[in-house]
Amino acid sequence: MSTETVVEPRTAAGGRRRFSVSSMLDGFFFIFAALAAIWLATIVFGESFQWRWSSLLYFIVFWVLLAYLVLPRLHRILTTIYVPDYFIGRARTSDGLLGDPVNLALLGSEDEVHAALVAAGWTRADDVTAGSSLRIISSTITRRSYDEAPVSPLFLFGRQQDFAYQQEVAGNPAKRHHVRFWRCPDDWLLPGGRRVEWLAAGTFDRAVGLSLFTLQITHKIDADTDIERDHIIASITEAVPGTRLDVIRDFSTGYHSRNGGGDSITTDGDMPIVDLRTDSRDPDAGPAASAVRMPRQGQPASPALPGEKRAAFESSLDLARPVAAAPTAKRPSTITMGAVLIVLRVIGGSAWLVQLATEWDGIVNDVTVDVDGVGPAEVPGIEHLLLWVIVGIGVLVLIVELSVVLLVYRGVNWARMLVLVFATLGIVVAAVDVAAGGEGITLRTTLITLSLDILVLLALSSRSARAYSRRERDQREGAAAAA
Repeated sequence: MSTETVVEPRTAAGGRRRFSVSSMLDGFFFIFAALAAIWLATIVFGESFQWRWSSLLYFIVFWVLLAYLVLPRLHRILTTIYVPDYFIGRARTSDGLLGDPVNLALLGSEDEVHAALVAAGWTRADDVTAGSSLRIISSTITRRSYDEAPVSPLFLFGRQQDFAYQQEVAGNPAKRHHVRFWRCPDDWLLPGGRRVEWLAAGTFDRAVGLSLFTLQITHKIDADTDIERDHIIASITEAVPGTRLDVIRDFSTGYHSRNGGGDSITTDGDMPIVDLRTDSRDPDAGPAASAVRMPRQGQPASPALPGEKRAAFESSLDLARPVAAAPTAKRPSTITMGAVLIVLRVIGGSAWLVQLATEWDGIVNDVTVDVDGVGPAEVPGIEHLLLWVIVGIGVLVLIVELSVVLLVYRGVNWARMLVLVFATLGIVVAAVDVAAGGEGITLRTTLITLSLDILVLLALSSRSARAYSRRERDQREGAAAAA
């Protein structure tokens, strides 16, 4: 189960979050990283048009940059502004796009949910890790069965699914039934005032292909999500005698749309509620099918339980949404990736300084300096002094970056912010140099160091990295606001 919790700092008046310089800077870095990634993608795309064998490699790198870095960050920015952040019967992708429809609700404890799904022949999906991701790729390519293959994270209530279950079809990892589950917040009510304990989104993966919206390799789902919803219900009611089923007819308007991968989806808008509570079952119930009752249209699915309305607010300016991780939260992959990239950045920067020193004489000869009639030859040693100044500043920056790697890895926020500042300055310097007519960004010059700066910026400005680094502070602010 996910170890992250949602903390929404509020003020006493109006429920709006307090102004924070740190949050403002995070928003700036979040947007700047997107712009820098676009610039890097255009550079790589230009290199792919050169007539040489390496052009194919450049084009592959361009696709990876576009699909996995540029488009997700742009989607995150735009969806934060335009997509409402309250319950509308749809999950959201990590990029903020509207994902699969929420088409099932449940009553029961977590143990009862797990027991019902296992009895119905479902297999719990593995968490998304580097190992499970590599395994699902290899199993898809080789068409080998992987019953516990992970599912991509979707978000509801500001957090990803608590767990997911699936059924593989004929041992083919490209086709599977799967359903994600989210525990509802305490005292949270469905629109209309009904209380449920779990919400779920079930869809059927029919093939593997490219996402229409992000160009990433992903599973493609069957458009009729109601068929999958009914399959989930049928498998549970057949396996667990006494299970009760209510249906909220026309819970949402029936619609045709697309999910976060660009796949078509259609639904009739009904919301079934599966009651798995042991104490609510009829001990004399016969087969599960006879225990299922379908209310007439308009009949309440379950009594409205006491609860309070929950405010929904998300500032358009807060592009790195302050969803805080618990103090014991698992370290996100973006933090680990950022730390590794910093080390690589130090290695790449050191190599660039060595190259600069070895080629310095040629660089000086190519530069004409003439201020008030004084040329470089008339100021002995000035070119060597300038070299030492540049190298000295570069070495100092690299030492500082290397010294804070451990702090970044441990989730110290000021260290993360310091690295973001250095990465931003490196990108700005490279851009100014190009604009001033300097050498272009190529593999022979500064493409490697620039790429590492941008990747560091993307990793450490992400929402998960921010939440992990600010987890203790946001927990304190949330506790103070609640008090």
